[in-house]
This record gives sequence, structure tokens and C-alpha cells, in this order.
Amino acid sequence: MAVTTDKAGGRKTGGGRRGKAGGAQGSAKTCFGAPIVLAGAQRMPFSSAVRAGDFIFVSGVTAIDENGAFSLVGIEAQTRRVLDTIRTVLAETGCTLADVVKTTVWLDDPRDFWNFNRIYREYFPEDPPARSCVRSSLMLDGKVEIEAIAYRPQD
Repeated sequence: MAVTTDKAGGRKTGGGRRGKAGGAQGSAKTCFGAPIVLAGAQRMPFSSAVRAGDFIFVSGVTAIDENGAFSLVGIEAQTRRVLDTIRTVLAETGCTLADVVKTTVWLDDPRDFWNFNRIYREYFPEDPPARSCVRSSLMLDGKVEIEAIAYRPQD
């Protein structure tokens, strides 16, 4: 599979075929973001975001800092870090939070739900995206993880 870099800094991979009902053959996906490294050692095997057609899929984001470690405590601070990271990743793809049509949220503690919602509302004050929110133990030692899907037609 070929990988190239586009004008926006994304990596394009091509060659995926769609079935008869799926439309054009040979469509490409564009991967965005620097490699994700945890605790300075473990490189994660996924992209920060992928554009496929007019949709942008942002991988689940936790409140890790630039060194791959958790330095924030409390649901409010972690939610802000996660949503700020999502905003940054979306900007790399040419999108904003206003382009987000769906989020999926995992909370470690259901008692954090109301404080989480208060912060989340600050980032999506009007026309918020559809959302699923569940309680789940997280793979990393944080309180919240959010993934997002944005829609922005290509030029």
C-alpha cells in the first residue's frame, strides 16, 4: 500500500476497494498526526486521525501530556486536555469542533458525569454533536477518553 504526504501534512494510503454498493474503487484514506508514544517508550499502532472521504475519524484521546504521561488530576482538567487535543488534531485535518457530528465518551467513574458535561458543554455550546457516553475501565490511568467523527466535504 502506497503512502504519500499531502499538502496538509497527512499521509495518504491508497488502494482500498469498495464493494459494488460502496462507490468509487481505489479511494484513499489520509492519516494525520505524529506517532503517539506513551511514557516515552511505547509507540501506539494507530493514527491520531484518518480522513476517509468527507469524514474524519479522530482516535480515542486521553489526557496524556506531550511526554506520554498523565499529569492532570480531576475530571474537569482531564476533559479540557482531551477536548483541546481533539481540537488540535481536527485543525491538522482542516476541521474545527463545529464539524464534529458524533462523539463517543468513556468515563472511568459515573460520579464524574455532571462535571464532565459542564466542561463538554463549553466546547460544544451550540448544535452539539450526537454522543454516546458509557462508564468503562480505561486502558490508561485516566478518567476520560473521547473519540470523535467530523464531517467536512473535501474541496
